[in-house]
Amino acid sequence: MLAYPIELTPDDNGTMLVTCPDLPEVTTFGETEAECREMARGAISEAVAARLSRFEDIPRPGKGDLCVILPLQLAMKVDLFWQLQKAGKTRADLVRDLKWHRPQVDRLFDPNHATKLDRYEVAFAALGTLPDIVLRDLDAIACNG
Repeated sequence: MLAYPIELTPDDNGTMLVTCPDLPEVTTFGETEAECREMARGAISEAVAARLSRFEDIPRPGKGDLCVILPLQLAMKVDLFWQLQKAGKTRADLVRDLKWHRPQVDRLFDPNHATKLDRYEVAFAALGTLPDIVLRDLDAIACNG
């Protein structure tokens, strides 16, 4: 689970401004908290996907009172990106380690590609780690706290 904190600021027109402290490019709005969360999830997903597409730094989420959870597929791609950085490797290194073609490795990080789970397993293993899924009750999820 990858959850980014959001901040809601009442606006003068009956809406709330939604920002994400970890991603300064994220700005959206909503009329209710539920709508704000929905809009924030989309905006944060787009911001993270844009950074991932450009292979730019993606900050780890901070703590906050309210947060939004990224889609699982995108979260897996971000985790793989972080593991690649942690290992001090490049995509070219991963191509060589996996003995795959470059487009196959690029799709692992493509936010618009639905990567199959077995591909993630092989890629994470090549970086010396394995993904794990933890199930949590929705009402028990804290914002990175």
